[in-house]
Amino acid sequence: MARGLLIAAPSSGSGKTLTTLSLLSLLHAKGIKVAGCKAGPDYIDPEFHAAATGLPCFNLDLWTMRPPSLQALLAAQAKRGELIIVEGVMGLFDGIPGLPIDANGSAAQLARLLDLPVVLVLNAKGQGATAAAIIEGLVRHDPALKIAGIIFNNVGSAGHREILSDAAQRAGVPALGFLPHVPVLNVPSRHLGLVQAREIAVLDKFLANAREHFADSFDLDAIMAAAGPITATDAKLLPMVAPLGQRIALADDAAFAFSYPFHREAWVAAGAEVTPFSPLADESPRADADAVFLPGGYPELHAGRLAANATFQAGLHAAAARGAFIYGECGGYMALGRGLVDAAGVRHQMAGLLPVETSFAKRKLHLGYREANLLDGTPLGPAGTIYRGHEFHYASVTAEDGDAALFTARDARGRLLGPVGRRAGTVMGSFMHLIDRTTGHG
Repeated sequence: MARGLLIAAPSSGSGKTLTTLSLLSLLHAKGIKVAGCKAGPDYIDPEFHAAATGLPCFNLDLWTMRPPSLQALLAAQAKRGELIIVEGVMGLFDGIPGLPIDANGSAAQLARLLDLPVVLVLNAKGQGATAAAIIEGLVRHDPALKIAGIIFNNVGSAGHREILSDAAQRAGVPALGFLPHVPVLNVPSRHLGLVQAREIAVLDKFLANAREHFADSFDLDAIMAAAGPITATDAKLLPMVAPLGQRIALADDAAFAFSYPFHREAWVAAGAEVTPFSPLADESPRADADAVFLPGGYPELHAGRLAANATFQAGLHAAAARGAFIYGECGGYMALGRGLVDAAGVRHQMAGLLPVETSFAKRKLHLGYREANLLDGTPLGPAGTIYRGHEFHYASVTAEDGDAALFTARDARGRLLGPVGRRAGTVMGSFMHLIDRTTGHG
């Protein structure tokens, strides 16, 4: 039976991602079949997990996913690996503002639901004996959680390590690792988080450095022993978003990288064909595709190339002309619009299949969970189908003509956001990333 644990921390910036990647890479190098999961809707960390293990990483998101979906995703990973390491999100108890702490989608709530032991990561820079108070506070805050151990990050001298070891012992939590500060292991970031794994040419070197510098920093045997059995047994992945078609052309490159692997796998399991193509390489969607999916990513960084790639643009128009379903999320929505203004204020002509203009010149953060009610019947489902997902972008809509909206949306607290997205014939999209249908339409 596979076993699992969840990596959490008191706050963001504590070193959860570095710790998780290092563990995944070290265990994989030792021949352990280890797979990763990521709490929350993040696209970028899972790419790093997959690079470290050679296996897909699945997201586990409490607010957007139905419990059967969560169980199926975890069970599918448990079939792939003997140890599943789930990377938490933000601080251990942090979640959706305004919701009760036991229902706010936090890492703690996920650990309780999936019955996973928690390993804490504590940034110990500038801290010594006070660490005991922080650990004790986290343990006492929710006695239902099993805190299986702690890993200290940014550990200085041998004396610092001894102080931290004493602090863990006083708090009654086993110390499972002491990670020194290693400047070479800083990961580049950009406006949506870490730079994508596929963009870091030295990723293999990064992981090799992590294995070299941290080889003796973890008690790997104790960490594996701290993992608890995974009780989820139903590994059948059912589509959480309806398959977009029978033959789906999926844009997949550095400009359109934000598609969830669990969607792709579920569509294939349901009998669909999914064929990747690269708009940046001026590739066209397959000529017989009855659906084209442009996921999110960073089209604003490649707008000039996308505008100039005539084969890609012609392929989109040909697909629209033959009545294929063309769906864009976030960056894909921007690419289907008329024009995109980049950070320098330069406008680039996009596909022009939707009456939308977007701009990245004046950055404004749009972030949060969304509940989307489908206004008309589409391949996504009949009118009234309700999806949950999220929105995370800095681009803004400067023009959104016509009145054929795709969804009406609410935020995680139920507040109405109004109509969002656009549709024009069989072409449609919005800034929302869809994750799962609600119980009523599943």
